[in-house]
Amino acid sequence: METDQIIKYPLSTEKSIRLMDSENKLVFVVDRKAKKAEIKKAIEEMFKVKVDDVSTLIGPDGKKKAYIKFNRENPAINVATKLGLM
Repeated sequence: METDQIIKYPLSTEKSIRLMDSENKLVFVVDRKAKKAEIKKAIEEMFKVKVDDVSTLIGPDGKKKAYIKFNRENPAINVATKLGLM
């Protein structure tokens, strides 16, 4: 699966902004068939950052969300700025 097919778009909600500040995480909507390892690799290639952990959740709307925890060397706010979320 290609990188641009895995990552659909970032979520910019109150909860995602709070997670970015408190836990160095960003939330992305990803392809439903994408696996955690594929999501991690796609994020690392797209933004040239290190990812510590990926958690996924499929919501009642059928969309799969990925909670990306970035390494301490790469603050999530820097990635959010690149994406235009901040």
